[in-house]
Amino acid sequence: MFIVKLNAVQSLALAVVVYFIGTAIRRRVPLLMRFSIPAPVVGGLLFAVLATVLRLSGIIGFEFEETLQRALMIMFFTTIGMGASATLLRKGGGALALFFGLACVLAVLQNVFGIVLAKTMGVNPLYGILAGAVSLMGGLGTAGAFGPEFEAWGVVGGEVSAIACATFGMVAASLLCGPFGETVIRKFRIPTPGHERHEPKLDVTPPGEESSEISADSLLRSLAFILVAMAVGVVVSAHFQKKGFTLPVYIGAMIVAVIIRNGMNLTLLRDKIEDRTVGLLSEISLAMYITMAINGMKLWELVNLALPLLVILIGQIVLMVLFCYLCVFLVMGRDYEAMMLSVGMIGFGMGGTSNALINMNAISQKYGPAPRAFLIVPIVGAFLIDFANALIIMTMGNWLKP
Repeated sequence: MFIVKLNAVQSLALAVVVYFIGTAIRRRVPLLMRFSIPAPVVGGLLFAVLATVLRLSGIIGFEFEETLQRALMIMFFTTIGMGASATLLRKGGGALALFFGLACVLAVLQNVFGIVLAKTMGVNPLYGILAGAVSLMGGLGTAGAFGPEFEAWGVVGGEVSAIACATFGMVAASLLCGPFGETVIRKFRIPTPGHERHEPKLDVTPPGEESSEISADSLLRSLAFILVAMAVGVVVSAHFQKKGFTLPVYIGAMIVAVIIRNGMNLTLLRDKIEDRTVGLLSEISLAMYITMAINGMKLWELVNLALPLLVILIGQIVLMVLFCYLCVFLVMGRDYEAMMLSVGMIGFGMGGTSNALINMNAISQKYGPAPRAFLIVPIVGAFLIDFANALIIMTMGNWLKP
């Protein structure tokens, strides 16, 4: 089989092309618009499926250098940190704390549910945690980080299994978020900010879009702050690693970005970071990162998932839908914001925060903004839950390890 190896620039160029292909397809297929499937998911999955068919047929395979993909992921989460000012955190208030509590409950439930199913099928219960909070609430980063740890505990193929389960979760979340949101809006006839009735309105201006132009100076200044945070964040993440904390690679950059933003807010430099510019960089890095991540998905690895893991993962989908429908949506207020928070929970609870936000953005472009949800989901999904989830995984794993 002939292998095509794409370097970092070629991988990014392909992602841009695939993104616009997804945008064009989405505009021409009403069903995709109706269920709010994002353009990166449409184009990315189309390419990933095609690449998988070609590989399994022995015709051609694609390999991607992930340097820029990793950098874009860290940049995106750094922009989230740049937006997490103390003022905004106070606005999140009790709703943020409640949503974080629900996310922690879900992580525990994912593990308990996975353990019960694994024991029922007579396999190592640690596989239940791998197919639970490790790969779903944790995503690809946590799966790659904890996989070797579980192998050390006697789980055969722990890393491969965790990454395959995380891939499954990311695909499932990408396809589930939009339809879930649309179903809730229609079933409960939720008033949305984009219009007076609940029927979709496709030409709503995306949240945060302003008529005034963003200058090159403003763009470069914000980019400078973000890159500095990313550079220092590498050192912070390495420090966590040395201390034995298993956390996603972007955590250090997020922490530094939060410190920079809130430190500047206490000085005369508070206006040097413009939210509109940071938001633009966030949107670009998110779209490119998600497209590159889906382009590079090794869908053929899902074929190798053992039957017990598939059963657990299918059960996790049912658990996720029921939890968000019967718990998150009802507890968070049964309104448009609660629906968006539920979509966000599905996104980062089965794939990642970037997955959640790209789907939330697709819905908001159709129905209107949900500022509280866009504040809470990144803080909980990309920051708070990573620390809590690592503690949950290690605690429950230590209970079960030999």
